[in-house]
Amino acid sequence: MAESDSPDAVARAMDEVPRVDFLPWPQRRFAAADEPLSIGHGQTNSQPSTVARMLRLLDVRAGQRALDVGSGSGWTAALLGHLVGPGGRVFGVELIPELAARARQAVELQAMPWVQVRPAESDTLGLPDVAPFDRILVSADAAKTPHELIDQLSPDGVIVAPVVGEMHRIRRVDDGVETTLHGQYRFVPLH
Repeated sequence: MAESDSPDAVARAMDEVPRVDFLPWPQRRFAAADEPLSIGHGQTNSQPSTVARMLRLLDVRAGQRALDVGSGSGWTAALLGHLVGPGGRVFGVELIPELAARARQAVELQAMPWVQVRPAESDTLGLPDVAPFDRILVSADAAKTPHELIDQLSPDGVIVAPVVGEMHRIRRVDDGVETTLHGQYRFVPLH
């Protein structure tokens, strides 16, 4: 296999952590479709091509600490867990308690004890009590730049988040942040 044909870390993670394991039973037959799928409570499991794009922009490395905001089904938390490996740590937060409970169970079945999903606090964005994080993935559309999450980044840390429908990659630098834009996307709103 030529070097350019070899799968990257994100493709390998998506092969090792199948989307089907994180979907409600009625949706599992659609797991291979490259489209968002309902997981209940007005939330979706994002389409695989979008998840792959976001993870590539995030540039997750082994051993890093990552935060998954809007974990939904738990799939992205588990993908992050595969990318950081057992030397890393992933914290997922989900605002809807029923989804957080289902996500926690689905992640536990992946046998990655370094990944945990918990209910989000309704008045707190992210997990400032366990920050800083090297990487933060946000799977819901923010109405403005999420400064509360930027404050939870380690030096040179990265956030990938949709902000008013446009994918942002925000990197913390010595004198503030560097932001690049990566196209239009539709996500459920970040509350």
